[in-house]
Amino acid sequence: MTDARHPTLSDKGQTEAENRQRRQAEALRANLARRKARARAIDAADATDAAEGPEANTPTPE
Repeated sequence: MTDARHPTLSDKGQTEAENRQRRQAEALRANLARRKARARAIDAADATDAAEGPEANTPTPE
């Protein structure tokens, strides 16, 4: 018995679905890696700003 959410796929359709799922998993992993790298960069910048003290964030007059 098939239902609308899980249709029976041909061999070609099954292969395409597997490839699509593989590509989606790779894209999700790459996105997660980018998000983690961005979060680490932001944390590092915040730590650097905190270590330099509040006067480091004050603009210098020209």
